[in-house]
Amino acid sequence: MQLVKKLEIKSREKIIEFLNSQPAGRIASIDRNGYPQVIPMNFVWADGAIYMHSHPAGEKLDNMLRNPQVGFEVDQHVCFLPSYYFHPTDASQADTLYISVVIKGTASLVRDNGEKARALNALMEKYQKEGGYEQLAPEMPVLQEVAVIKVVPDEMRGKYKVGQHWSRPYRLKMAQNIIDREGLENAKPVLAIMGVVFKDGRLELESDPEM
Repeated sequence: MQLVKKLEIKSREKIIEFLNSQPAGRIASIDRNGYPQVIPMNFVWADGAIYMHSHPAGEKLDNMLRNPQVGFEVDQHVCFLPSYYFHPTDASQADTLYISVVIKGTASLVRDNGEKARALNALMEKYQKEGGYEQLAPEMPVLQEVAVIKVVPDEMRGKYKVGQHWSRPYRLKMAQNIIDREGLENAKPVLAIMGVVFKDGRLELESDPEM
């Protein structure tokens, strides 16, 4: 994964924070005919690995048992930037603001019931923050009804384009363009990621979007 340095997420902590803020990722394994199989999955980052729960049988598990080298990707589409923001007629100028993380790693099925319970509890903590469930314990028979996939990263890289490569005045100009196209309320989440706030009837730069 070739990265332009100014677009690279330099902080491992920021990468992990981003991973656990996202609802789904995609795992890629190689099938018996050599084709990549890409599957969207719920996941959590915990204890230095990606964990996912799965039905105990299926093609992706067969793929991983045959070849444990996998890819895992998570991305967030922040905002489409139409070409006319940059040029009156040149369609090639259209762009996108985004955040993404790509992992190359080694997959395995978790066999230890203690680790399995910890992983499933971490998934519940991520997706059901309001509680309302009993924590899983290693001795519970229900653990045998689900598979837990673990991916240990060999390489983990992040990339983001959220306006940090623009000058501060140009970032404000782009923020106004986004408001004009999307409306202020729809634009607010994008502006927050760009480090821009709408305050007292005007746009202000609150921070630089560093990751």
